[in-house]
Amino acid sequence: MTGSNPFTLKSVQEMLGLSRTTISGFIAAGFVTPERGHRGEHRFSFQDLMLLRTAYGLQQARIPPRKILKSLTKLRTDLPAEMPLTGLRITAVGDTVVVRDRSGQWSADSGQLLMDFEVEAVAGTVSFLSAPTSPQEGDWFKKGEALEPTDRAGAAEAYRRAIELEPSRAAPYLNLGAVLCEDSRCDEAVRLYETAIRLIAGDPLLHFNHAIALEDLRRFQEALDAYGIALSLDTEFADAHYNSAVLLEKLGDARGALRHFNAYRRLERSEGV
Repeated sequence: MTGSNPFTLKSVQEMLGLSRTTISGFIAAGFVTPERGHRGEHRFSFQDLMLLRTAYGLQQARIPPRKILKSLTKLRTDLPAEMPLTGLRITAVGDTVVVRDRSGQWSADSGQLLMDFEVEAVAGTVSFLSAPTSPQEGDWFKKGEALEPTDRAGAAEAYRRAIELEPSRAAPYLNLGAVLCEDSRCDEAVRLYETAIRLIAGDPLLHFNHAIALEDLRRFQEALDAYGIALSLDTEFADAHYNSAVLLEKLGDARGALRHFNAYRRLERSEGV
């Protein structure tokens, strides 16, 4: 891997232990802004890895999204673009996010943070030295996230248990659907998302993931309709504009594609707090 954005989505999942849906949600919320590769895929920098891990810790601490975005905007400004040789440590002191290296420390105003992890350079890669704490026995969703990088079947079963216990919670549907699609079972994912949408119609990410699954099945018009619903619920959903543009371009609708590309570029330029 070379360049300033060397990490693929798969490598980020493996290093951080986060699901694809969790990472996509952070991107859609504006917590990180990875670049696009030659094929339109996301490419992540070291700075993006740090911000993703911080975002996950803040989210688990139930910090409001607006407060998370404010914190990460400050961290994005202060974090180095490349991995420093001295390593970094991000931890919580009271309600302050403190970033330390061997030359000193600095903080960002982020509210309470329940996270403590350390990174260092190891043979040109990034290693996280203190792994996320193990999920509690009764929390099937956390079990699914913990299992996903190493035991996809176990993760899927855990997400199904989470859905049984909390059928009106979107996150288990999102993660289970992503696992199914990654296993080439997008038809099952579509049925799952449609069940979820009947219960939680107002979640734009459900409609977005529904669209991705439909697109993988080559049900292109239905996918466009689903992206449209996601955008009706969140007009600043940049990735929904981007995916709509790519799909419309594929279908030969250059004008429609340009409209969505322009919306995507406008959102990318205006992103920030």
